[in-house]
Amino acid sequence: ITLPFTDEARQKILQVAGGAPLDSREICLLNFYLGGLSAAACLEACRAAGIQPGDVDFVGSHGQTIWHEPAGADYLGRKVRATLQIGEPSLIAERLGCPVVSDFRVRDMAAGGLGAPLVPYTEYLLYREEHRTVALQNIGGIGNMTVLPTACAPEAVYAFDTGPGNMLIDAVASAATGGRERYDAGGAMAARGRVDEALLDRLKAEPYYSLPLPKSTGRELFGAQYAEGIFDWGREHGLGWDDLAATATELTAWSIADAYERYVLPKYKAAELLVGGGGSYNKTLLSRLSARFERFGVEVKTQEDLGFSSDAKEAVAFALLGDRCLAGLPNSLPAVTGAANAAIMGKISLPPR
Repeated sequence: ITLPFTDEARQKILQVAGGAPLDSREICLLNFYLGGLSAAACLEACRAAGIQPGDVDFVGSHGQTIWHEPAGADYLGRKVRATLQIGEPSLIAERLGCPVVSDFRVRDMAAGGLGAPLVPYTEYLLYREEHRTVALQNIGGIGNMTVLPTACAPEAVYAFDTGPGNMLIDAVASAATGGRERYDAGGAMAARGRVDEALLDRLKAEPYYSLPLPKSTGRELFGAQYAEGIFDWGREHGLGWDDLAATATELTAWSIADAYERYVLPKYKAAELLVGGGGSYNKTLLSRLSARFERFGVEVKTQEDLGFSSDAKEAVAFALLGDRCLAGLPNSLPAVTGAANAAIMGKISLPPR
C-alpha cells in the first residue's frame, strides 16, 4: 500500500532535503514525526493484509533521506563523507511490538562505500538469470541501473545512478501548476511539448554523466537549484512549460540510454531493460526510452509486464535487507558501492519485552 504525505509535510521534507537552513529542534521534531507516520503506515498495511501487528516478524524501514554526501566535504579540518536518513524506528518498534531494522546506508559508507545504491543486492537475489544478462532501471527521483550478467556471482553485479529520473520532470510540473500537480501524470505535458535541442545539449554536458563507476547522485546536484537553471533558460528563450517537460523527459531517457551505452554495452548485451519506480507510469518517458533502446536491440519492459509491482519493489528490497541483517549476514555489494568489504547494514531497534 502507498499512503500520501500531507502537502505541508511534503513541503517540509523537501525544504529540509534541499539544504534549507534549519535548527536542530526542527530536524529532531521531523525525525519523530516521520517515525510516527511510518508506524501508522505499518499498522495500515497490517489492516490491509488482514493480520495482527503481533504477527509481524520484523520491519525493514529505510527512512527519509534528508542529506547524502558520498563524495565528502571539508568540515572542521577533515574530509567527511556522510548520509542521514530520519524517521525514528523506535516508534515503529513500540507500536508494532517487533524488531525494526533501519539506517542501512551508514554502515556501507563507514566501509568506504557510497552508501548507494543498495537495492542491487536484492535484485541479484530476485532477478538474476542463468542464460541471459538483465538490466534493471529504477526511475524514482533519481534513476539508477543494475546490471546482472549471465549466471553472475555477487561480485560481478554492478550498479550506478544514471542521473535525474523524475526529479526534474516533477519540478517542471509543479512550477507549471503553481504546486497543484506534483508530477507529469502519464507524461501528458511532455507529450504536448517539443524538445528544445539547444537546452538538451546544454544539460547533456553535465559532468556527472561521464564520471567513472562507482558513482551516485541525488537532490544535492539535480535538485531545486538545478531545476531553476532550466526555468531560467525557458524564460530567456520563450519556451512553454510543456516544452520544458518534454526536454526534461528526453534528458532522462537520454541519460539512461547513454549510461547503458557507456557502462554496459562495452561488456554485456542485455536481453531487456526492466523498468520500475514511479517513472514506469510515465507513458511518454517509456516511449522515449523504447525508441532509444531500439537501436541496441533491447526491449523495454515494466515490473507489471512480469506480474510484479513497481510500487512494491523497494519495500520488498528493504524487507530482504532487514532479514539478512537480523540473520547476521552481509547484505551489501562492495563492487556496486565501492566499499572495502561487504557489510551487515542496518541498526536494530528491539521491541518491548
